[in-house]
Formats: sequence, C-alpha cells, structure tokens
Amino acid sequence: MNHWKTKNGIEIFQVLNRRSNSYLICSEDKKIFVDTGRESALGRLWNNMGVLNLEPESIDFLILTHTHYDHCQNAATIKSHTNCKIVMSEKEAKYVENGFTPLPRGTFPITRIISNLGTWIGPKKFGYKPFIPDVQVTDELDLREFNISIISTGGHSKGSISVIVDNEIAIVGDAMFGVFKKSVFPPFADNVNEMINSWGRLLKTDCHTFLPGHGKQIKRELLQREYDIYLQKNLQKK
Repeated sequence: MNHWKTKNGIEIFQVLNRRSNSYLICSEDKKIFVDTGRESALGRLWNNMGVLNLEPESIDFLILTHTHYDHCQNAATIKSHTNCKIVMSEKEAKYVENGFTPLPRGTFPITRIISNLGTWIGPKKFGYKPFIPDVQVTDELDLREFNISIISTGGHSKGSISVIVDNEIAIVGDAMFGVFKKSVFPPFADNVNEMINSWGRLLKTDCHTFLPGHGKQIKRELLQREYDIYLQKNLQKK
C-alpha cells in the first residue's frame, strides 16, 4: 500500500488504486477519506482499512475531489456506515442529489468518442446512489485543525477541488493524470484552459507531490514543465 508522510507527521495511505484511486488521511485521532472509487471496489476499500487496523466508524470526513461516478459511487454507502461528513464543491451539489454527474468531454479524438458514448448511456451505467453533502466548498476551505486546506481546481469538471495536506502534498483528483510517464494531461476535461489555470494555482502552493485520481504520484518538476508548455500553447493561440 503506497504511503506518504509529511514533516508534521500527517500520513496518507492509498487505499484504492487500479481503475481509480482513493486516499485516507490520518491526522492524530482524525481520519479523512478522499474519493471512494467505484461500487465494485468497496470491498477492497474496507479490506485495506482492516489492514491498517481501522474501523469504518473511525472516518470523520469524506472529501470528494469531484462527483464523477468513479470517484463517488460509494459515497452514500460510506456515509451510512460511518456517519462521516461529506465535503465537496457547491458547484456539483445538484448532481449528487439526483445521483448522476454529466461525464466530462474528451480531450483527444478517441476520448471524445468515448465521452459521447458515455453521455448517451447516461445514469444507467454511470450513476450512483444520491446523497446530500454536509459541507459545500465555494472556492477555499481551511480545516486548520488537520493542517488541511481545500481549493477549487476546476477544469476537469466545474466543481473539481484539491486537498492540500500540510502544504506539502496535494490530492488532486482528475485535475491531472499520473498514467502517462511524461505527461499529466488528462484524457477528459470540460474546460482545458480552466484546468491549466488550476495547475498554476496548485503550483502556487509549496506542494512537492501531487496524488491524482488515476495513476501514480506526480512530482512538482513534471507539473511545472507541463504547465509551462500548455501555458505557452494557449498564449500562441491568442
């Protein structure tokens, strides 16, 4: 199980990988889930908590980086088992009440086809149990007792947010992908320009490591290089 630790002793465990990632932040006696994975991964998530000698009831918060099905399909179930507080962007609150968030646009020709097909299939395949968020983030939210802040990093979806842990490690959802060796550019994003601006916002933090919703950790140097490249491309278009 991948594991990170900040200078102040906050620990982050990757409790799900494969199709999508889920993380558990452990700060003293507080436990915070970030994203839930798909419904089929719930058993693995509980098993990995057991490996850490943790009970579901120990979870205090569930933070959703965004509400596409592969990141929140277990939110309602986790809420019912743990009574944790669900934290997410206010921009996607209306979606979760209905149990379906529109799929993002493809950023490449093949992913545009996939996105259009997914949109046509709709909630039957890509829906989830509706739920009501307890805390809705507008632009920023400080959880100072945990040395955690949440910032808006829209682009992949309009309500995407990132979790800044100890100003060292950021859990970023699909704001970037860790699947490709030399690129962080996601195959899906509703607004590419906004997403690139969100990279810049993340780079304004002191974070050196970025944990994505898919793939492996991303180092600051790679994100900085990608940001500079795509920022220049956008300037050339203007």
